[in-house]
Amino acid sequence: MTKDKNIQATFPTHYGVYYGGGWHDSVEGMGFDTINPANGEVIARVVDAGRTEVDRAVEAAYDGYMIWRDVVPLERARIMRAAADIFRRHADELALIESVNGGNPVSETKLDVMTAATSWDFFAGLVTELKGSSIPMGPQSINFSVREPRGVVLRIAPFNHPFLFSAGRLAAPLAAGNSVVVKPPEQAPLSALRMAELIDGLFPPGVINVVPGQRETGAALVAHKRVAMVSLTGSVATGKAVMREAASSLKPVLLELGGKNALIAYEDVDPTIAASAIVRGMNFTWSGQSCGSTSRAFVHRDIYDEVLRLIPQYVKAHVPGIPSDPKTTMGAICSKAQHAKVLGFIRAGIDDGARLLTGGNAPTNPELASGFFIEPTVFVDVKQSMRIAREEIFGPVVSILPWSNEEEMFADVNSVDYGLTCSIWTDRLERAHSAAKRVEAGFVWINEVGKHFLGAPFGGYKQSGIGREECFDELVSYSQEKHVHVNIANRVSSR
Repeated sequence: MTKDKNIQATFPTHYGVYYGGGWHDSVEGMGFDTINPANGEVIARVVDAGRTEVDRAVEAAYDGYMIWRDVVPLERARIMRAAADIFRRHADELALIESVNGGNPVSETKLDVMTAATSWDFFAGLVTELKGSSIPMGPQSINFSVREPRGVVLRIAPFNHPFLFSAGRLAAPLAAGNSVVVKPPEQAPLSALRMAELIDGLFPPGVINVVPGQRETGAALVAHKRVAMVSLTGSVATGKAVMREAASSLKPVLLELGGKNALIAYEDVDPTIAASAIVRGMNFTWSGQSCGSTSRAFVHRDIYDEVLRLIPQYVKAHVPGIPSDPKTTMGAICSKAQHAKVLGFIRAGIDDGARLLTGGNAPTNPELASGFFIEPTVFVDVKQSMRIAREEIFGPVVSILPWSNEEEMFADVNSVDYGLTCSIWTDRLERAHSAAKRVEAGFVWINEVGKHFLGAPFGGYKQSGIGREECFDELVSYSQEKHVHVNIANRVSSR
């Protein structure tokens, strides 16, 4: 267990399965250790839910759905806003849990908590907008459609922003009248468990359920006959596995998956601005653990050398440190396995002939020796054929590729199987719009990078996902449309 009593005091008091408004231990007695990635210490032992717990949790969620679907929309909104207020009041506590268990700097995890709360407010404000339509069919009938919730929604969350993706992504399905089962990331489940403690009793029993576990738990949840829809943020491989299982019962899915995103800098961009954007777009603060990170930077040869000269001064702002320290500007990789994977990609980049500009190693600070830290790493003179330019690394590694021929550059940008985000930098308006049209990505920034805008659709092309989040369309996706025909031409009774 962690030796810091001040930190330990913020942890959840329950490490079991939360369903039906109560906490439950594993029937089989199974569990797994969750650790602090900053030092490798075990924080707690968490229940590894088996099929019995999965079945009971989903059945409880179905019972909760039968109640929640009939709660009038404005009352649903009131309860959701009350939950958002709880998140805000406990933001410091939740941020610290998130930081210690997930590895991101505590200054950033608090922003995640506040963003999740804002998302709940946003979707609570849309509850009366989930409307059907009337269809003119002449004077002898009335035809209209209504939107109804789907039922039990399974939410599978990733390890890079555990609270944001466990709690924040519940807002849309709840606003639409569904119940939810949350499968938190096995690497960092504690903030989701604490969420359940904090909002216990606010919702009818079974409306929100948290089922911790490992891969087998997730597979059992996806396969459960009572689960009506699956929502996942995660890797492409996980998304494909979920989609294969969901296909057996034709469950709809909403998938926000990986990215190998491009930043394109034209020759008219100030090299200082381009260098800053490349570093910001890589999300080094989160150790590059972001599916939206622009991990490939295509820089025009006219400004290439100057951009490379400037990049190290921006990288210096990101120094790996203990995540729970408010002064830390770059956190830890979430797990030992992911740490080893990222270091393997760095070795592959060197072997393939890319040149290291900065980083490439674990930090030398002895305070970090037991943790999963990697320096911010910048490869230059990269070719699109190299592994580091083709595959998602999900770590603090950015590849910089020089270009001069626009056709060849776009061919390289679009050559990967991903299509989540793209960042385009130019002073010419017509060029910016033309480039935005040509890139195969679902979310494009022009002269900006990294930002999300609540209300704007976020999602990917190709293998980066299915569906859109953070917008009204996300709410709609958690509903299904029913058509009603009313015959008013003839009475069915003589009365």
